[in-house]
Amino acid sequence: MAEGGHQLADKTEFTECWRRTTESPYIMRLALSAGIGGLLFGYDTGVISGALLYIRDDFEQVDKKTWLQETIVSMAVAGAIFGAAFGGYMNDKMGRKKTIMMADVVFTLGALVMAAAPFPWVIIIGRVLVGLGVGVASMTAPLYISEVSPAKIRGALVSTNGLLITGGQFLSYLVNLAFTKAPGTWRWMLGVAAIPAIVQFILMLSLPESPRWLYRQSKQEEAKVILSKIYRPEEVDDEMKAMHESVEAEKAEEGLIGQTLGQKLKGAWSNDVVRRGLYAGITVQVVQQFVGINTVMYYSPTIVQFAGIASNSTALALSLVTSGLNAFGTILSMILIDRFGRRKLMLVSLVGIFVSLVILSVTFNQAAHHAPPLSYKDSLSFGGNSTCKAYTSAPNFSSWNCMQCLHEECAFCASSENEFLPGACLAAEKNVRGMCRADNRVWFSQGCPSRIGILAVIILGFYIIAYAPGIGTVPWVLNSEIYPLRFRGLGGGIAAVFNWCANLIVSESFLSMIKALGTSGTFLLFAGFSLIGLVAIYLLVPETKGLQFEEVEKLLQKGFRPFPFNSKKDVSKGKEVMEDVA
Repeated sequence: MAEGGHQLADKTEFTECWRRTTESPYIMRLALSAGIGGLLFGYDTGVISGALLYIRDDFEQVDKKTWLQETIVSMAVAGAIFGAAFGGYMNDKMGRKKTIMMADVVFTLGALVMAAAPFPWVIIIGRVLVGLGVGVASMTAPLYISEVSPAKIRGALVSTNGLLITGGQFLSYLVNLAFTKAPGTWRWMLGVAAIPAIVQFILMLSLPESPRWLYRQSKQEEAKVILSKIYRPEEVDDEMKAMHESVEAEKAEEGLIGQTLGQKLKGAWSNDVVRRGLYAGITVQVVQQFVGINTVMYYSPTIVQFAGIASNSTALALSLVTSGLNAFGTILSMILIDRFGRRKLMLVSLVGIFVSLVILSVTFNQAAHHAPPLSYKDSLSFGGNSTCKAYTSAPNFSSWNCMQCLHEECAFCASSENEFLPGACLAAEKNVRGMCRADNRVWFSQGCPSRIGILAVIILGFYIIAYAPGIGTVPWVLNSEIYPLRFRGLGGGIAAVFNWCANLIVSESFLSMIKALGTSGTFLLFAGFSLIGLVAIYLLVPETKGLQFEEVEKLLQKGFRPFPFNSKKDVSKGKEVMEDVA
């Protein structure tokens, strides 16, 4: 039994997934091919974090303007919002297969535009195109996988999309490291993204359309042929019967609400099942972003530099570790999601995230307070035009340390003897950086030398481990299964738009928040958001583990109330619902 009173399947475990895919490798072929959409999503998220370090080196205006860095990062997110918004409509009209292939074409075009970009604004255009492709793929890939998966292993198979997202992020850091010494560095990093998109396009040519979408288009025989490759022979007729009942219910409802986009939106909101599904689906997608994960993925090397590690290549290498942990956590999700359930994984995940962010905030706070002091004499030794004006003109300059220097958009040139001894506060100019490095000194422009900086990186790893198995993967699984078939494309699209809007808000404001609140204050703010998200998910999101789509629909029809708001009467009603669908 679970909260809300409904009976859950008890055999939907990772071992069952292994058994079924071994019996029918075709199932895994479908899931992995469609899941490349997740790989594109992950690669784009991760690659910009490393590429940005070198784009800043090539374009001085990007290095000087925080808003331009945020725009380069977040324009892909802006494109993804429109991609996700139209993706739901495209899925319902064109089918899942053609929608994925169209996303591949747009993504490839964007990757090539970025690789050839002569100016920052051309990079931004390429980022928008890539975002459009990612937005469509982000909600179509899990939808397609869920509809070609047997109910008892659906969670584990949809989690392959999450695994490929984190795999894409890990791959992006490997690619970033591979091209750090190559001519054109960031151009290669961004251009290589076209390869998996082209591979997926070719693979999708030989894969079938979703059987549920085909059935909806009155192509029952085609749907049955595909189902016979996915389900065991004795299960095919039951699945066909369930789809028949679902489609007939849809047609009856469409006769009442109409088929235009406006009519569907109105009908979705007036439908208790869809509205409750949207409450849950939108909540988990927004919470996923507001715990700050994509600031970690988009700006991971920069965050490592905030912790006091100046080298670009070292920052990228440490970021590779966090990305690897993300992939490991997603594998854990595949093992646990059908055993412990979607809801429990997310709640436990958010508790771990909250604790990690609070400790991370305290660590950065301590690092700021113990930053190396400044030497006025050393600063002036570089010449008047090279010294930070805010520092030399400050009445209390003797009390300044490295962190105050960086807060004024200047840079810290560490002592050649020891990074923790007093150093120079200099203007953050390219030629001044060259002067500092010419003396075999380390240039710090993002964070200050810190003895506890590596501790921040370790805690960042704990944060990733807490995030990946739960709130990192489950929202996409939940949104692929919580809506009735007739509203699945629309519902998934709406939730994905909210995900990308939240992503845009966080990624566009992260560096500005760092300036306004400091690194410590920013991570403490994310900790607050994670606590609010924990409460929201506890109140609004039911358990869907192991349930067929039609069972999920009946569960939402009755409504979900968690303890202590679920009375005995609610529990008994829940039992009756599951007896009806058993």
